[in-house]
Amino acid sequence: MKDKDEARARLKGLFNITVTPFSVDGSLDTGALAAAVERIIAFGFDGLLIGGTYGEFAVMTPAERVELFRVASDVAGNRVPLLLCSADSDVRVARDLTVAATELGGIPMLTPPFVSEVTDEHIIRFFQEIAPLSRTGVVIYNAPGIGLTLSSELIERIADIQDVIGLKQGDLAPTVVDRLVGRLGGRIRLFCASDLQMLGPALNEFDGLSSTNSCALPELILESYRSLAAGDAQHGAALYRRWFEYREFAREAGQPQTVKAAMRLRGWQGGVVRRPLRELSKAEMTKLESILDRLVPSRAPIAAS
Repeated sequence: MKDKDEARARLKGLFNITVTPFSVDGSLDTGALAAAVERIIAFGFDGLLIGGTYGEFAVMTPAERVELFRVASDVAGNRVPLLLCSADSDVRVARDLTVAATELGGIPMLTPPFVSEVTDEHIIRFFQEIAPLSRTGVVIYNAPGIGLTLSSELIERIADIQDVIGLKQGDLAPTVVDRLVGRLGGRIRLFCASDLQMLGPALNEFDGLSSTNSCALPELILESYRSLAAGDAQHGAALYRRWFEYREFAREAGQPQTVKAAMRLRGWQGGVVRRPLRELSKAEMTKLESILDRLVPSRAPIAAS
């Protein structure tokens, strides 16, 4: 993408949060990553998010993260927009990764630095300094699972920065969603950060959804989102309920290890997780396989209903 106007125009719809496939020896499996990017594009997703929280960016070196960006960008080309997570606790790394992401034509996505004693003014200054480095703009990543949770008031202030074009929002309490849509809708793109809570934001006019579990269940999640976006809440909600058992298991067993295991069970290369995460236990794998047998009996791609 050439500039932030194009990036903002294309920053909408269903984005796959692509897991990072690591080999057993811990190396990045670029072949598996390339296959995953091609598969998701072929299914018809609107974009991909590379190197996010469930992409395990926190256990990767800056050089590995740039390589991740490069491989995904080379494979995707300009067919779909790429959100490239440049978040880091070290502002120097966040700066370098933001520059690398935009040079590759992606849209950088940033959390505030997750260190102690950070104030709202520190966070505002951080985005003021980093956002202009990207010709494609930046997306705020409000991720309650890592570091700080940004308040609605603070998000509104950050959204006033000229080069901020979107928000990936992890705090999805109904009152928060209502305020963000009411105050920021139409100003910046609003993305629901989790497919585990997609119904409320999708029906409240969020611009898009980012989905980790679509690595394992791309057909169901895509059709569910498309139905909700088209205004068919009944069909979309019915499809969403269809994979409740899987969601319940994923919440208990954890991400991204559940998604990677489910991908392997479907014959797709999800790779393994890096420490401190652990693979599913034998008992958990047995339970997951049973769930998939009911949800995807043939393990082949699920036909649209």
